[in-house]
Amino acid sequence: MTTYPAPRERHESELSLAQLRGDGARMAPHWVAPADPAPVRVSPASIHGVVVPAASARLIDATVEYGG
Repeated sequence: MTTYPAPRERHESELSLAQLRGDGARMAPHWVAPADPAPVRVSPASIHGVVVPAASARLIDATVEYGG
């Protein structure tokens, strides 16, 4: 049995990326993001019970910004 693909219909709800970006740019000034309060700092001495896999620790240790 041979099947033929049906032609894809374009629906009005389908927008191009350019249209979506334009809509977002026009709406952005209307969106107000509340300022987040600064996180409360925690003493390193109070952090316990955290288990980090050795492979993850080596990965972070090898990253210049964090360890080496």
